[in-house]
This record gives sequence, structure tokens and C-alpha cells, in this order.
Amino acid sequence: MHPYIGSGPYCYANSLAMMLGEHAPPPSVVEVLTGSPFGFELLGGRLPLFDPFGWDPDQGLDQAVRLLGWTCRRDGAEDHEEALGRLRAVGGPVLVGPVEFGLLRHIPGMTGPIRSDHFVVVLEVDGDVVRFHDPHGFAYATLPVQDFLTAWRADTIGYRGRAYTMRSGFVRVEAVTSEDALRAAVPGAVAWLRGRDLPVPDGTLGGADGLHRLADQIDHGLEAAARDHLIHFAVRVGARRLTDAATALTGIGHGRAAAIATVQARLVGSLQYDLVNGDGKAAAGTLRRLAPTYLELADALD
Repeated sequence: MHPYIGSGPYCYANSLAMMLGEHAPPPSVVEVLTGSPFGFELLGGRLPLFDPFGWDPDQGLDQAVRLLGWTCRRDGAEDHEEALGRLRAVGGPVLVGPVEFGLLRHIPGMTGPIRSDHFVVVLEVDGDVVRFHDPHGFAYATLPVQDFLTAWRADTIGYRGRAYTMRSGFVRVEAVTSEDALRAAVPGAVAWLRGRDLPVPDGTLGGADGLHRLADQIDHGLEAAARDHLIHFAVRVGARRLTDAATALTGIGHGRAAAIATVQARLVGSLQYDLVNGDGKAAAGTLRRLAPTYLELADALD
């Protein structure tokens, strides 16, 4: 097991770490506490995600905040005016998201919705400009208020509950170490790995079923949109999540589970070359080898 250090799409984990300041664990620990490494889902039977069946970043953030011994206020709004009023009233910093990534016009090439979520930390509203730290690589980024609000409404993000979701007023109510938070997260990880009884969109498949379906789709010619999603996002974040899970599990004495997570990370990471270079046979085989490992990980953690 070799820890990973480098760039990657950890927007909500990085944003929460910024909010917690000097008491924050590394974003790699935050990511594991959200539960994201512990499963796979084929959303709507078409969109592959290396996260648990029925999971989403919004509920993952709530879980990480609780496990780390913090509370915060979670708000939404009905329209631009109410959202801007709340943002001005809080002042900053504020954890904002999900937002529609494709409408963040400070990012090169983003000109319209791409149905991709993102999270940022708003520092202030300065006149007609919103100033924020974007963990995608843009410190002190700015957007005109109306552009920011349009992205923040997040109409294209399927799991979004209320529009203009924001978290503020973070209070540390208990001093919890990273190790204790990770130990407390293990039962939830097992529940994700075994599958929870949650409402999910029609056609969504989880775990081994989803991986076998994706392998079959690759065998018959994967849709371009799914392939692009895999090579630009899903494989990168999936391999990193599993690597961080292996590191975290090693640190709390779950050696057997960490070894399984390392195997998973190696399998997911190997998909990148095969998918980019059109070796569908190899990629499909990797997914089929990955399929049984999630229940193996659950057994190890149990």
C-alpha cells in the first residue's frame, strides 16, 4: 500500500477541510469519512460512479461533519434574491454546493451545463462579485454575482435537495481524532458495501451487478459520454478514494481490509490506460475482477 499525494477532484473534501481550519484532518481522511470509497453504482444504468449505491456528496458531507464532532447550519433558498441575502448575511466563509461545474465561467472551457457537481468555499460577496476558493485549483476566484447564483442553483444536479445549498456556522462540539472518527465510520462503510435500502433512480445498479453491466456495455461498445466520464473523472477519483481508504484502514489496524482496498485501487487505476487506448477487452476483464471485492471488503471490516 502506497499513499497517494497529488491533484485530484476532491472538491467537497477539500472545501470541508478549509471550513474546519486548524482542526481539519487531511482531505484524504475527510473523503473516507464521507463513505465515498465503499461501493460502485451505475446511475440510471448508464453513468458509472465509483461510490456506493444510493450515496451522494451531500449526505456524505453531513456524515463527515458529524463523525468529526462538528455541527453546522445547512440552508437552501427559493430564488436568487433569497440566496444572495443569506450569503451576504453570513459573510463568510461558507461551504457552497452543489453547484453546476459547467456554469463556473472562471474555469476555461466551461460555457454551459455539463450535469457535473462541484463544491467551493465562498469568502465574501464584494459588491457585484462573489469571491471564493475553488478547490479545482483557483484560490480567490471571482465571478459576477448573477453568474455565481446561476451555477449555484444547480438545477442539473440530480441529487440536489434544495436549490442554493450552503453550510455555515461550523461549531466544534467534541474533540475527535481522525483515528476515532475513522473507527466510528467503519459500520457505515460496511452498510454501504452490503447495500442499503434507499430510493434510487430507475435503472440504477449497484455493486457487482453494476460492474458486470458496465463490463457488458464495454464489450458491446461503450457510449462516448460514459467513456469520457470514466477517463476524465470517475477512474481518477475512484482510484484515489480507494487508495485513501487503504491508507486510513491501515492506520486504524484493519490490515486485511486495507489489503483488499489496495487491490481495488490497483484495479480501478489500471482502467485509465485501457480506456484511453481503446482496450475494451482488458477494461471489461478488470471490472469483472473488481466486482466481488466489495463484499470481500465488507466481510473483512465485519
